[in-house]
Amino acid sequence: MSVRIVVADDQELVRGGFAMILDAQPDIDVVAEAGDGVAAVAAVREHDPDVLLLDIRMPRMDGIEAAGIVCAETGCRVLMLTTFDHDDYVYDALRTGASGFLLKDVRRDELVNAVRVVAAGEALLAPTVTRRLISQFAAGPAARPRQAAAGALEALTARERETLQLIARGLSNAEIAEAMVVSEHTVKTHVSNLLAKLGLRDRVQAVIAAYESGLTVPGA
Repeated sequence: MSVRIVVADDQELVRGGFAMILDAQPDIDVVAEAGDGVAAVAAVREHDPDVLLLDIRMPRMDGIEAAGIVCAETGCRVLMLTTFDHDDYVYDALRTGASGFLLKDVRRDELVNAVRVVAAGEALLAPTVTRRLISQFAAGPAARPRQAAAGALEALTARERETLQLIARGLSNAEIAEAMVVSEHTVKTHVSNLLAKLGLRDRVQAVIAAYESGLTVPGA
């Protein structure tokens, strides 16, 4: 079954280029294009895609607001694309429920892979974005644990808490399995359980929860 995707960007040439690259893949079907946030939300409601490739800065409604609506109303997963990698944009976009964040200078193969990864239910961040996100928690209000977030961790078992800490460090399931001396299947179970208990969509939100709760401290 093909991955159904909506491409939203206010620059026609950029939008068309991304759509052409993705639609050329045998397992990806571009079902609609949109030139602003309002049109992007409307396209998702009409076509019910698996993934929305969404630019952050657009007219009428920016990508962050559009992502919030899409994530709240549908099961469509959002992959953010932008030329900007400032902390505020990254943090705000991920807080809305976006599952991935890439810069527009992404290579063709990286773009295609990102769509497949996000469609499969995983989360994806560009390395530069990951570094900036972690830096965001190293200073300012985001670095201070939130009482509500910390309290939610009480529902986790010791192994689930350990798994969450390792996720926040950027480890893959295979790396977590090696660190905890368990099978990858066990790690996947821990990940699924902690996401369900904390009411999180994916690993990106798990990273945010780990830092907001104080479970993980930048630089530790």
